[in-house]
Amino acid sequence: MNTQDASNSTVPRLTGTPKSDHSTTSPTSKPVESGSPLGFILSFLKRSATLFKMAGMAVLILLLLIPLTMVRSVLQERLGRRNEAVANITSSWGREQKLVGPVLIVPYRHAVKSWKEQPVAGGKTERIEVVEMALANAYFLPTNLAIAGDLKPMELRRGIYDAVVYSTKLEFTGEFAQPDFSSLRIEEKDVAWEDATIAFAIPDLRGVKETLNFKWGERTYPLLPGGKLGGFSSGILSGAFARVGSLRESDAAIPFRLELSLNGSGGLSFAPLGSQSTVKLTSSWPDPSFFGSFLPAERKVTREGFEATWQVSYYGRDFPQQWTSQTSQPSLTPSSVESSFFGVNLLSGIDAYRNTERAIKYGTLFIVLIFAAFFLFEMLAGLRIHPFQYAIVGAALCLFFLSLLSLSEVIPFGFAYLVAAGATTALICFHSVRMLKSGSRTFIVAALLVGIFGFLYVALQSQDYALLLGTGGLFAVLAAVIWLTRNIDWYARDQK
Repeated sequence: MNTQDASNSTVPRLTGTPKSDHSTTSPTSKPVESGSPLGFILSFLKRSATLFKMAGMAVLILLLLIPLTMVRSVLQERLGRRNEAVANITSSWGREQKLVGPVLIVPYRHAVKSWKEQPVAGGKTERIEVVEMALANAYFLPTNLAIAGDLKPMELRRGIYDAVVYSTKLEFTGEFAQPDFSSLRIEEKDVAWEDATIAFAIPDLRGVKETLNFKWGERTYPLLPGGKLGGFSSGILSGAFARVGSLRESDAAIPFRLELSLNGSGGLSFAPLGSQSTVKLTSSWPDPSFFGSFLPAERKVTREGFEATWQVSYYGRDFPQQWTSQTSQPSLTPSSVESSFFGVNLLSGIDAYRNTERAIKYGTLFIVLIFAAFFLFEMLAGLRIHPFQYAIVGAALCLFFLSLLSLSEVIPFGFAYLVAAGATTALICFHSVRMLKSGSRTFIVAALLVGIFGFLYVALQSQDYALLLGTGGLFAVLAAVIWLTRNIDWYARDQK
């Protein structure tokens, strides 16, 4: 082989940059042109990253309203069970007592004209006017009425529920003026004095353990069960009455006296039947609620109980001092007397269900504030928090309200709130240690939770100023957010 052949057989020398198999450009590795649709979309997403983050948090907050609604439905169910248990207790012990009486009822006879068909000769009939005598009632109220009594409260329990009930012994005293039938245009001869009756309307007489004796002048009459006041419910448990027949023995006012022992629940109220009515009540219950058209003229409420005295005249009521069943003028009916009742309710202190219901109304605000705190950590500390981590924090806050409801049924509301808030704070802080990657940041979250839970508890205890406190708290939170974010250039941050 010659030299030329050898030179021709050698591998030719490669010039330039050697090519590698890995340098082959695939379609997916081509740079995205800024003017292409995909490039425009990616650029928009980068510029609006914060906006999309906030939108995602808003959607998550809306989704967390579902468990809050479920907690509220559980609350309504438990509240219904409590009311049912209280109704069972009070139906056995005695209902709320609304006392009306005494009322003097005197029957009288009056002529009634009517037309009747009467046969005449020839098989025909003719209408003739017939005058018949019928009975009606005249009603008279006492000139003065004084009621004094002592309420002995107690709590009855059924399961985990309790109800406030009471027993009381009331003394009714006062006097009736001699009935004036001339002002009612009724003749003396038509009055059936022997059938005069004293009547009371009492919702529930099951607390009476002995015969009630009504002292009328110098005589004493037993009260019989039954309703005699027109318009009020009739039956054995709706009232009592006594027949008195000694009205015309003298023209002087007739004094009366009655001692009435009752069981009741919730409240005790009276109708101002006298021209001047005086009611004096004492009790060892420290949380009374005075209600009705008239408040006590004198009251004293301490931890040992209360004393209250009402002074009521007949000018503030919707029924007269005397009337008849024939007149169309206002009379003593359930509707007219309802607006004149006054008395006292025995409250059971803090209603855990109502306070829990009010707390749930702040649930959305709780979630928004905590999410805002974590969002600020993302913005200021450069952290990245996954939506799932936000959802865990929101679920813990929803669990707080369910824990508060379940605990407040078995322990006092204050302790239940402390335990539920403490457990929720510990759970969120345990989750935040890894999420925020700093113990100091977790401590800030713990302080924020303590502040929020403390603020809510104060608002729940201050019902009259709850709106003012809530508005002030939101203003303070907004001011803090403005201060912390005052130096953030949101557009520049999204570009980075």
